[in-house]
Amino acid sequence: MQNILNAWFVEGMIKATSDAWLKGWDERNGGNITMRLDEADITPFQAEFHAAPRYIALSQPMPELANTPFIVTGSGKFFRNVQLDPAANIGVVKVDNRGTGYHILWGLENEAVPTSELASHFQSHIVRIKTTGGKDRVIMHCHATNLIALTYVLENTTDVITRKLWEGSTECLVVFPDGVGILPWMVPGTDEIGTATAGEMTKHSLVLWPFHGVFGSGPTLDEAFGLIDTAEKSAEVLVKVISMGGMKQTISRDELIALGKRFGVTPLASALEL
Repeated sequence: MQNILNAWFVEGMIKATSDAWLKGWDERNGGNITMRLDEADITPFQAEFHAAPRYIALSQPMPELANTPFIVTGSGKFFRNVQLDPAANIGVVKVDNRGTGYHILWGLENEAVPTSELASHFQSHIVRIKTTGGKDRVIMHCHATNLIALTYVLENTTDVITRKLWEGSTECLVVFPDGVGILPWMVPGTDEIGTATAGEMTKHSLVLWPFHGVFGSGPTLDEAFGLIDTAEKSAEVLVKVISMGGMKQTISRDELIALGKRFGVTPLASALEL
């Protein structure tokens, strides 16, 4: 009999949460990850589902996600503990046939519930499904240290943040040519910040929450993690450069254009024109 702890999506979540903890991105219960699954992913493990799955209503209907399963991190759970006890810290949920709530099929034991940012995740999933034709499956939120630091010293606009990150590391323009969206500071865990984040996710795979953290989207856990990791590495370089007195030279606009042409990506035009 197959064991759900050996399922690719459970093993993937264990690795992603452990790696994020080791990076220093997810202190205490900070951060959350959700990944959209297919019915075929979870069917082999039905024997391990809860006998009486708990049902939790969503704060607003999301019919676009009806009958969709997800693997999610738990509210108040520490990423560093997922590897020690996956069933207590993560879970598989499935949205009902009307999109008004979801059942907890596996995990999230001892009355645990999904992340408090679930509404933000689900709203962004809906947008990324439409934007990428269903390609994107992962939404990852974490407190990447240097990206947060930059929001205190750079102008908090998409074009400025994007351009500086592109200049901070050559690969950035290739990895996120669509740039980085940014919100005003908002109270987390609300439908309002979820709606605002989803609005930015129509244009960007990365969205910064100033003084708080970052949201990343991707087709796989590796892609979403790698997207944030790339931006965070550039942010670390920028923090050091700013601390050393600022840039004396950098990648030019023409060089950024040449980089986009070489790798077949179209950079965000407004960030190029700064």
